[in-house]
Amino acid sequence: MLEYSYNNKSNIKETVFSLFIKLISFLSIMLLAFIIFFIIKESIPILKHIGLYNFVFGKVWRPLAFGVSESYGIFYIILATIYTAFLSTLISLFIGIGFSIFLTFIANDFVRSFSLSLMDLIVAVPSVIYGFIGLVIIVKFFEHIPILNMSAGESVLAASILLSFMILPFIISTITESMMILKKNYNDISLSLGIDKWYMISELILPNSKNAILVGFILAISRALGETMAVMMVIGNSLVFPKLLGKAETIASLIALEIGMSEVKSLHYSALFASGAILMVTLSIINISVHFLKKYLLKLEL
Repeated sequence: MLEYSYNNKSNIKETVFSLFIKLISFLSIMLLAFIIFFIIKESIPILKHIGLYNFVFGKVWRPLAFGVSESYGIFYIILATIYTAFLSTLISLFIGIGFSIFLTFIANDFVRSFSLSLMDLIVAVPSVIYGFIGLVIIVKFFEHIPILNMSAGESVLAASILLSFMILPFIISTITESMMILKKNYNDISLSLGIDKWYMISELILPNSKNAILVGFILAISRALGETMAVMMVIGNSLVFPKLLGKAETIASLIALEIGMSEVKSLHYSALFASGAILMVTLSIINISVHFLKKYLLKLEL
């Protein structure tokens, strides 16, 4: 009788917990759907006014024109966003893979645990602090290199270097966790067969870590595409074609700079929401592309 009562209480708790999780999941999905619906709804006026093609591929952003016609083209801004995100991710990816190998196969337990804890602290640092550090260190450093011949240190390269440090913890934590599992699986077998540690890393660990590297890449580039304050402080915020040593402006920076001075329900206001929608679509396309690339690589192995 007592056992039946205990099992009955346990089943009730499991049912309540299951319903609670389903409710939270449903609310999260509904909230996300509402956000997407609201962004698209606010984007419709500008798309009706100039069309999707002219908005995406237009090269002039002039929302507050005086004496000339207004223009809402974000092509250069999209290029700057993708350029900065991919460059910073590539920089941090190579550093992250190397540092993950160090933590997994060279560092002792204290150094490993301290470094991973430090990664968590780095993630928690507000982006405006990174922006301030980039402004007084990276930007000033570029200004004092004569060979670069830069009148101002704000540039795509400065933003990419700063972003690479910000997204590095996502890559390191993801890849290190995967390599630690692979090390447990292969280390003893490799030692018993007399296989060199570096051969094991290059031929076993790295090839089997590609899924973790892809996950780290997705997390990093998602973070880089949406970063606002830090990038805004060091990229120069110039609406021109993005060059490595030149100024540019990302979508997130554009929205942060101009949303406060745009009149609600105006074309300018709608264009900023449409820019956010384009950023959302761009991120979705990248994630879907990486997903299919992962499936393609798995098919090649089979």
